[in-house]
Amino acid sequence: MKNPKIKIQQTDLLSDNWYILNKVTYDYQKEDNPIETHIREVYDRGNGAAILLYNSAKKTVILTRQFRMPTYLNGNASGMMIEVCAGLLDKDHPEQCIIRETEEETGYRLSTVHKVFETYMSPGAVTEILYLFVGEYDATMKVNEGGGIDTEQENIEVLEYTFDEAFAMIENGEIKDAKTIMLLQYAKINNFT
Repeated sequence: MKNPKIKIQQTDLLSDNWYILNKVTYDYQKEDNPIETHIREVYDRGNGAAILLYNSAKKTVILTRQFRMPTYLNGNASGMMIEVCAGLLDKDHPEQCIIRETEEETGYRLSTVHKVFETYMSPGAVTEILYLFVGEYDATMKVNEGGGIDTEQENIEVLEYTFDEAFAMIENGEIKDAKTIMLLQYAKINNFT
């Protein structure tokens, strides 16, 4: 169902070098009926999925650390980010995607995951919907060392922390990634710890 108060007038492609960046010109009808013309740049990189891997017996989580250029350009001196495992859907169903990404990035092979919610992470500029999951892991599920795929130029370090360590890392600023903070808070609210 489309919003009758929005009428897209024009979409201009600005870049398709990595993903798609469009300039969208549209009319927006305000509540008191005047119509305004707006112009916005919209970045479409596809949808993604992320997962908090947790071990209920050990009270631990698996996180990753990797270099993120956009954070480096915006004040993160090392460019390194601690995050939950995540990836783009690449035309997969979100559950299939996150099971694949979990094995590629962390080396753990999951058979089931539980979707907890979906979110727009930066709705003012990016079209991406991020599907967020939790999944339980144990040592028997470890099938390789993880670290990502060389052809995708991934250099991912796999980390294991206690829940308490991860919560402290949010508080002291070591974890700044929104999806990771959201999933750790979900775990705390739902008594995973």
